[in-house]
Amino acid sequence: MSTLKRSAGLLLYRVTDTGDGPEFEVLIGHMGGPFWARREAAAWSVPKGEYGPEEQPAAAARREFEEELGLPVPEGAWVPLGSARQPSGKTVTVWALEAELDPATAVPGTFTMEWPKGSGVQQEFPEMDRFAWCAPEQAAERLVTGQRVFLDRLRGHVRETRDSTGG
Repeated sequence: MSTLKRSAGLLLYRVTDTGDGPEFEVLIGHMGGPFWARREAAAWSVPKGEYGPEEQPAAAARREFEEELGLPVPEGAWVPLGSARQPSGKTVTVWALEAELDPATAVPGTFTMEWPKGSGVQQEFPEMDRFAWCAPEQAAERLVTGQRVFLDRLRGHVRETRDSTGG
């Protein structure tokens, strides 16, 4: 029996015009709970979550997006950004979706854990405590290291799309 952990997620993006041609922003979330509370760098994530062998990655990405943001997945075509093995050994699969979403409307899901550790007290924390649209450079600083590859893959997709439409 394999103990391989797998996660799937959905990275929303929107194309912006910076004056130097189309660029994009991505919607990422700051991880909730006491471990991440005072961190900004490498403390943000694509909305994603683990799934088991009985669930397809795309279904898990949709479920996790809805759980973590408390909102339905916007309509649109999903762009596969592939998979990446994280430093923890987990494999993360991500799709991108061009869409608008107001981060202020998110109602994050929660998890319960013992805090402070060893106290016997169970506390509830949001899975993600805030969301923000970020330019790729800012997102690269904020995202956990293993997810930064998805920004490069999305950048390639946005450029390909621009070039093929003459934009």
